[in-house]
Amino acid sequence: MASEEELFASVDALLEEEPQLPPPAERARLREAAGITQARLAVALKTSTQTVKNYENGRSEPREPRLSAYQRLLKGWAAKYPAHGTPAAPPASAPVVASRPVAPETFTAPTSPEAGTVAPVKTPAPAAQTAPTVPERAARPAARPAAKKAVKPATDPRFPHGPLAVLDGDGCAYGVDGLVLDCPATTVVELVEWTLRESGLGAARLHRYGKDSDPLIVLTAAAAVKLGLPERLEGHEQRRSLRLPEDHPVVRQVVKAKWQLTQRGFGPWARIYRKAQGRERQCVQLAILSWDALDERSWPGVAEMAPADIARVLGVYAQRVITPRGSTAVSGLELMTALRPPTRAVRDEATGNWVPGHNPGSLGTEPMDPAPPEATPEHPVVVQSGWTGSFLNEEAYQWVRPVDTLSDEECLLPYAVGLDLNTAFLAAAARLVVGLSAPDHFHAPAFNPKIPGSWLVDLSHIELDPRLPSPFTPDGTRPTGPAWYQTHTVAYAQELGYNVAPIEAYLRRETGAYLDPWHDRLKTAYVDTLADLGVTKDLDDRAFLAAMERHKQADPALAAVLSAIKATVKGGVGKLRERPQGRHYKEGERWPALERPTWRPDIRAAVISKARVNMHRKLLNMSRMTSLFPLAVLSDCVVYPSPGSSPLDFLPYAASGKPQPGGFRLGPTPGLAKLEGIQEMAWAVDLMEKGLNPARHIKGGDAVLDEGE
Repeated sequence: MASEEELFASVDALLEEEPQLPPPAERARLREAAGITQARLAVALKTSTQTVKNYENGRSEPREPRLSAYQRLLKGWAAKYPAHGTPAAPPASAPVVASRPVAPETFTAPTSPEAGTVAPVKTPAPAAQTAPTVPERAARPAARPAAKKAVKPATDPRFPHGPLAVLDGDGCAYGVDGLVLDCPATTVVELVEWTLRESGLGAARLHRYGKDSDPLIVLTAAAAVKLGLPERLEGHEQRRSLRLPEDHPVVRQVVKAKWQLTQRGFGPWARIYRKAQGRERQCVQLAILSWDALDERSWPGVAEMAPADIARVLGVYAQRVITPRGSTAVSGLELMTALRPPTRAVRDEATGNWVPGHNPGSLGTEPMDPAPPEATPEHPVVVQSGWTGSFLNEEAYQWVRPVDTLSDEECLLPYAVGLDLNTAFLAAAARLVVGLSAPDHFHAPAFNPKIPGSWLVDLSHIELDPRLPSPFTPDGTRPTGPAWYQTHTVAYAQELGYNVAPIEAYLRRETGAYLDPWHDRLKTAYVDTLADLGVTKDLDDRAFLAAMERHKQADPALAAVLSAIKATVKGGVGKLRERPQGRHYKEGERWPALERPTWRPDIRAAVISKARVNMHRKLLNMSRMTSLFPLAVLSDCVVYPSPGSSPLDFLPYAASGKPQPGGFRLGPTPGLAKLEGIQEMAWAVDLMEKGLNPARHIKGGDAVLDEGE
């Protein structure tokens, strides 16, 4: 049995291992008593002001050599400014074990960067609820009265710290809901191993047959340099195709440690992995901010935010959509697979074992070649078959009304008002039946609007009002002869009362609403994020327009999330027909995207066809209800002449004040409209005379038609 002297010697040795610090609240009291600001203390300790805040609210603890220096400073202050009439503070190590901070039950994103930068840490300490330096924490529940729904953090015990973290150069890893972890890694290999073994990062699968989301570590420029990476990638190729060379020291370190990189190499979005051991995945996703991992068009202003605010933006996106895996286009595609996994466990009756089997309603695990008219001209199916026919041309509208169809009354109207349909492609994906099997070729089939596929049919005999675009072509011109169309386009011709007689068709026997769960999740994310920005479903049209005018200023971080959600929709649809990348590609060769089961140009065509038909149906109904005709259409934006400077001046309303069904309606849900911009009518006519599209410029800047390809 150990003697008293041996026990005391062991305890003393433990005490000497780490200097003791007073509780966080006492640290703040001593600093304030000395009249020192957090910023000044940060300079003395050679760290950031945020790190000092974390020391004083119990979210992180200093490491050596800063630990000893901080202890010495606090001891000096304690001698000068003893607490009056208060008992001696217990050692910091006593309550640490018993009071590990836990994440709140719900996450409501704070409006101020200050509130979003404090958090629990790997080295826990009791939270100082009465600390005078962090009043934001106590006030936090009341900080966002506009939020209607809270985003729940990860509840899976395997991932207690959420899906991702943003690592800064001082070793602080900022997670969701204000979490701050202490990351000791100094190399990429150490970072990967820390992430998998200690960070508690990751996210549970979105479908019972799916896979968990791998943890994401976002590196600031300072963190990248600290880990031995260049601050920026330089080269003459497109930014998204730049990679570290294989002989770079960091790449060699990764390979030497028996880790692997995907075929895309070490670029702005790098995946580092080992083969899974049993059911345990070993994979970490890295995103390097200074390598343009977060595209400004999809994530406006995010790359320039503080690390904690970047974590907040990406965290809300991860919780509402998916943990980012690359660009928003890549994430949109990954979300489809995550919600419709290709396989499920099935019992092999012969052996009694459970084996992977096809998951009904999914696209399966094998890539599928399209029919020749559905492919692109460089596709092997086209080149090797010698296909000489035309191709499916289901694209979004880019139409300008002929100037000679404008009446004097229209030209004398004072304003041109642009309306934009909310996530028009997402609205088109709702309950959209698409093909799940390979295409079969038919000659002279009877048209069936319920069968998804591609039809060769002559619609040139259909003559519509020249003041409206043709619903059958992207440029709005009347077809000149037989052409390939997706089912929705042909069905709309039939809906308008015209006879259709297909010459050929490529149809799919197995069908399903593959995009339904994708639509539902993104719709919820879009509507909830708009609601958090003060744009809710219960607003009348006037209040809706006012809320939309100020929503981006209400919270720039959540506005960036909203932008990313919209980019995820368009980019995900575009990725279904990703074209070959790089200067060295030769026509007829296969390119990497073709090896994905989600390379499905026919599904992309179905979404865009339905979106364009939906737009034309509204344009036609508007002309019948109001005798108004559009000036131009660009994808999901339409410009109308207007007697006033508001959509309320020309949209159709019933006598009761309710919007008339069938036309454009204002509102925050997918498929409803919002104000895009207002200009003078003379401005719009001038652009039209020059052959330019007013819908592209109605905002006052240059809009870009981006379908994610």
